[in-house]
Amino acid sequence: MEVILLEHIEKLGRMGEKVSVKNGYARNYLLPQKKALRATEANMAFYEKQKAELEAHNKQLFDNASKLSESLKGFSAVLIRQAAETGQLYGSVTIRDIAAAIKEAGFNVERRQVYLEKAIKDLGVYEVKLNLHPEISQSILVNVARTDDEASKQAKAYSQE
Repeated sequence: MEVILLEHIEKLGRMGEKVSVKNGYARNYLLPQKKALRATEANMAFYEKQKAELEAHNKQLFDNASKLSESLKGFSAVLIRQAAETGQLYGSVTIRDIAAAIKEAGFNVERRQVYLEKAIKDLGVYEVKLNLHPEISQSILVNVARTDDEASKQAKAYSQE
């Protein structure tokens, strides 16, 4: 299915491009999320009329994401969890836990912006990527420990590496 992108989508295209995607991807994600329009003559004309407004909206989102990225530079979240003597967690640390810790610190980050390849299942300090905008990403540190004392020791050890 041919669609016109209304915003920049990573690994797909930039705003205003006409791209071909699978029908299900367009129907189930792009169109309902208002990220794209079907590539018809009427929609092309509609896009051309709305182009300036869409670009201004995208610029505002970009600016907000860059400000958030600057404020998150050097940010470290500490998550206290129960673990076995071997350092293996009794549960796991997921995207939801990380997003909640960032929100608790006063930053407006959504769960879908946190990128984690797999759940964290051991104690330690991990680097987690935040995709704040398709063009802006920021890395933060997540320190998983049993106690606050252990968290500070792990942070010192990580910073010396």
